[in-house]
Amino acid sequence: MVGFVELLGDKLVGKDGEVATEIALKGKTAVALYFSAHWCPPCRQFTPQIGEWYKTDLQSRGLEVVFISGDKDEKTFDEYFGEMPWLALPYTEEARKKELNKKFKVSGIPSVVILDSEGALITTDGRAAISADPKGEDMPWKPKTFSEIFADASLLGPDGAPQRGSDLAGRVIGLYFSAHWCPPCRGFTPQLANWYTSSLKAKGLEIVFVSSDRDGEAFKEYFGEQPWLALDYSDRRRKDQLSS
Repeated sequence: MVGFVELLGDKLVGKDGEVATEIALKGKTAVALYFSAHWCPPCRQFTPQIGEWYKTDLQSRGLEVVFISGDKDEKTFDEYFGEMPWLALPYTEEARKKELNKKFKVSGIPSVVILDSEGALITTDGRAAISADPKGEDMPWKPKTFSEIFADASLLGPDGAPQRGSDLAGRVIGLYFSAHWCPPCRGFTPQLANWYTSSLKAKGLEIVFVSSDRDGEAFKEYFGEQPWLALDYSDRRRKDQLSS
């Protein structure tokens, strides 16, 4: 826990006053540093969202959040922190706030930095990680390899037959990100399909359509024109993971 004490100091602010950093963060699965300020409209919009996620799922899964304030005075800090259900760096720790912003290259707010249980950096894009997984099923949101993401993916064959990503282990895989609403996609798909059926498939390439269609019906219609596999349209979270 020395890492957190060195990073945040000996004391944090809780809802009932000061708390020892070492005790407050002991045993946590992950710690999120939440850089935010009341004067920032996107922050005021995001705070109640992450606050609800925290109370509903994330806290019970082992996440602790520490508010790093960018407010212009302590009165505003107190009022804004009063809306939050987690901890905060003391407002008076001005030098430490500047150091944290510098260390994690915070260039805009709201920003969420995710640290592991020892205080090591997991990601500086914690806002996107949490927004994509508000229940915390993938906490602590460590980056996954392609194999980890793809292995248990539900795939569909052109005939609708189900497959798993693991069925393609050892194969050369091409992910085809496309959508029917996209004119260049509609122009390219028949070309790619011709190349695939005439030579690429025989040479061992497996193409998997990763849809950006607006709904399941559009996906089905567009996939009906394609001779390869597709990621199950309902698995939007995996689609986002593969896209990142």
